[in-house]
Parts: sequence; C-alpha cells; structure tokens
Amino acid sequence: MPWIEMLQFSSRRSPIVCTRGCTATSQPLATDAGLDILKKGGNAADAAVATAAVLSLTEPFSTGLGGDCNCMFYDGITKKVYGLNGSGRSPQALTLDLLKKEGFDDTNPLPLYHANLVTVPGAAAAWCDTIRLFGSKKLSLGEILQPAIELAERGFPVAEIAAFHWNSGATVLQRPGNQHGKDLLLQGRSPKCGQIFKNPLLAQTFKELAQFGKKGFYEGRIARAIVEVIQQNGGVMNLDDLKEHTSTEVTPSFTDYKGLRIWELPPNGQGITALMALNMLENFNIRELGHNTADYIHLLSEAMKLSFADCFWFCADPAKVKVPVEELLSKHYSKQRSELINMQRTDSRPLHGNPCEDGSDTVYFTAVDAGGSACSFTNSNYSNFGTGLVPEGCGFALQNRGANFSLSSEHPNCLAPGKRPYHTIIPALVTSAATGQLLCSYGVMGGFMQPQGHVQVLLNMLEFGMNPQEALDASRFCVNYKKSDGTWKLSLEEGIPQSATQELIARGHNVHWPVSGHDRSLFGRGQVITRGAWWDLQLALTAEDDQEVLWAGSDPRADGCAIGF
Repeated sequence: MPWIEMLQFSSRRSPIVCTRGCTATSQPLATDAGLDILKKGGNAADAAVATAAVLSLTEPFSTGLGGDCNCMFYDGITKKVYGLNGSGRSPQALTLDLLKKEGFDDTNPLPLYHANLVTVPGAAAAWCDTIRLFGSKKLSLGEILQPAIELAERGFPVAEIAAFHWNSGATVLQRPGNQHGKDLLLQGRSPKCGQIFKNPLLAQTFKELAQFGKKGFYEGRIARAIVEVIQQNGGVMNLDDLKEHTSTEVTPSFTDYKGLRIWELPPNGQGITALMALNMLENFNIRELGHNTADYIHLLSEAMKLSFADCFWFCADPAKVKVPVEELLSKHYSKQRSELINMQRTDSRPLHGNPCEDGSDTVYFTAVDAGGSACSFTNSNYSNFGTGLVPEGCGFALQNRGANFSLSSEHPNCLAPGKRPYHTIIPALVTSAATGQLLCSYGVMGGFMQPQGHVQVLLNMLEFGMNPQEALDASRFCVNYKKSDGTWKLSLEEGIPQSATQELIARGHNVHWPVSGHDRSLFGRGQVITRGAWWDLQLALTAEDDQEVLWAGSDPRADGCAIGF
C-alpha cells in the first residue's frame, strides 16, 4: 500500500500543561533536547538553538546549516519583543545580465536545483547571534550544540513522516554529478522509518561552529567547501560573500486584533501577510460565520489572497528598496481592502493596492522558559533539501532560497547583488495589547502556507475557544497562486464538510478536496505554546494562577510533540 494512503489521522492528543518550561517541535528528539537545555539552566533562546541543531540532523530535508533562520524573542522581565533576521543574501557577482546571458529570465527562471539559487546560508550566524543577544549566558554554544553532536555521532532512528519526506526529496541528492549527496543517504537511498542514521560529518561541522563561532563556518574549511560545490555546479558565490555575511537585528512589526497584539518579523519576510489579513478580518463577525463553514473559508481565503497580492509586490529587502510597511498595516488601508471582498463570489485575480495613496520545506519550533521568556524560531532550506548540493565533509545541503527573487527588473523584489529575497519563514508571537504580557509563541511552517496557518490557528483559539492542541488539529485550507496563468487554487483538508466544498465551488473557487494522507503536508506543521488559557474565557476568569500555566500543542501532521516540566 502506498505511504500516501497509510498515513491515518485517527488518534487524538491532549494539550500539554506545565509551569516551569516547555518546548514544542516537529521531532521528539529535538523537543527533548530543547527541554534538557531548559533543565540545565538555559533559557528559551538557548533551547531554541539546541532544537534547531537537532532538527537539522533529524529533518535535513527541511532544515539545516545550509539554510536560513529567523527568530523572535520575548523578554519575560522587560516584556519587550526582539527580532533577528538570519536570512542570507545573493552573491555579489550574480546579476540579471549574467542570468540573461545564460538564458534565464522572468519567463524562464532557474531550475530549483541550480547553484545560483544558493543564497548565503544564514542559519549558522543566526544561531550564534541568538545565543549572544538573547541567551542566558549560563551555557556555552558547545554545550547547547552537544545534544545534536552526540545524536549525529551515535545515530538516531528516523521517524515515520520524516522518512516519507526524506524519500520524496532523495532524487535531488541522487542527481548525476552531485558527488556528496550520498552523505545524506544510507547506501545511496533515503533511510526508512526506524533505520538508524548517523551523520558524523555534521557532528564535525557543529564542533567547528562551537569552537570557532561564526568564523568556523563563514571562513576556513566549511566556507571553502561551500564555495567549491557551488562553483563546480555553475554558481558564482565566492569566499567574500560568505565572510561578509551578517544577521540583522530588526524591530518586529505588529497589529492589534481584539485585544491581542500579534508580532511578525518585517520584510524581507512575509509575516506582514498575516497581519494584513487580520486587519481585514477585523471588519467582519468571524465567530458568527462558524468554524470552517463555506462563509468562513471564503472570507479568510479572499482576505489572504488580497494580502498576498500586496506582499508579492511590496515584500522585498528593505536595505535595497523602500517597503511601505506602516502604510500596508494601517487600519484605514485594510478597511479599504476589506471592502473589495464579495461574500458571494471569489476574486480569481486580486491585484495589489497602493497603500501610499492618501485616504500594499521548513521547520518551526518554540520554547518558553520558567522566567516567562519565549523564543519563536523558524529554520529552513526552502524546498526539500534545497538545491541538494552538499559541500564536501560538511553533512548538510545548501538552500535554494534565491528561487523567491523576481527576475523582472521592474519588480521591487528583483534579483540584485547582495540582496535578500522575499522570504517565507516567519515565527510569530502574541502579547496582550494592554499589558504586554506574553500570551502565545507559535508558528506554522510550510512555504506560502505559513501566514495562512498563522491566521487560522490564531482564530481557532481566539474566536472559537480551542486549546492549542485542538487549534492545530483542526482541518485547514490553503490558497496557492499559480504564476503561469495568474489564478488561485483553494485546497481543503479532509475533515472540511463536503457541503462547504460545494458552496465554495458555486462561488467560483477552484477547489481541491479532500486533501488527505501525506498530502496534508501542504497545510504546514505548527507548534503552539500559550501562557495562560486566554482562549478559554471561563477558565481564564476562574483560575487566579492561570497565567503561570503553560499550554502547548504540536501538529499531528508531523512526528513531533510538545513536552513540559
């Protein structure tokens, strides 16, 4: 029987409840590693980096040191929210003219495995900077990476869903000429569920990062191996591109929705897509529509399409172009955009607005510590194994994040030397708009599903009173844009009623239903940790010590779990 039919969703999970600390990831070994760091006196940031390292070992098809990461940190003492943009930039020698000479342009983009889609891997620097800026200072980077080092040397049994995705992406590692792709395979094949996989090369990479810090990655042996494999495969990245890389401290963007303040990282990330959608949805009575009814899905999908239309145009590297974030997030502009929504008929080709006119494969994980601090963290290769190019002796694959550049010279997000592309990975935090108290650290990985998942999971809790696990369990929808003809497809997960599906088709939606089995990966894999049961009005009002309790959930679409103590 094909694996696509074998994956069943027939069990249930209770939310995790605890008081002293909690981690939630898509892989139990990673969750456990993060919790161990908390128990050793580390804080949420320390635990997040430990988790990132283990996930890069256990889910190399989704994440790793060859990719990028972004994080937000909530300081439990000051109640301030901080952001770190850990995304990499394009090589200085990579230009539109160069690609044009090679036959590539907006109508004929680079194939997903091309070496010139490798942007500088930002994860290693961001891990170091996360510890430096937000860590407890009680544990060294070496101590934080040690769980991943031990697992990489000793080996670990591959989990069920991880084995499926590993197998799905194995072809890019097996491509002719990909000399070191075999380093992420077992005897030339992807490991099966329960098979032990070791990665001593990655363990050595971790050790060099721990001993030498960022220089251990962006200069020396590892840097030379990265540049060599890229240039051997037709890319132009050089050692200076790596040596000059830096993470960027950023001020997170936010919007207020019914007493909650939702935080996202600003562009070049797509977090503003979720914030713009929430601003539009504020003009409707969401609860009255009912959960996952035709009206509800229609409204949310139309709001998401309008938000994406703006983000696809305006979201770019703010160091290179002006991005009108304040105007895009204004309530006045969102009210205008919301008035474009026709509840009886879908808009198949929504256009971006003009907000400046007077009155437009990944892992997510989170940790919350006993001091009330939280770290919301996303780490990614972009598509499965990225380009699939593996630097010699390093144990990781290089991302293909450059696929998110436009190759049109008129577009704000057009490719340029030393530029960050439109970026999909977006961690999120929620605080009280009135007090600044942490309410939630959460995220949903999965390309362009991420802002859609943020909106749906949040509304599941706030509007429909679901606990974190129920909010992740609930069936989701996903709108996908097809660039070739400018149309949208609406995918609906198994569990959404057929009657709602039929109504959505009648309103003009191009519907794919039901999406089941391993195809559910389309809807992302989320993690949620809340502080207090603010989503349950009765419980929140009757329990005086409610804010001391952490509630957590982990997505059933992945192998992972939440653990607390």
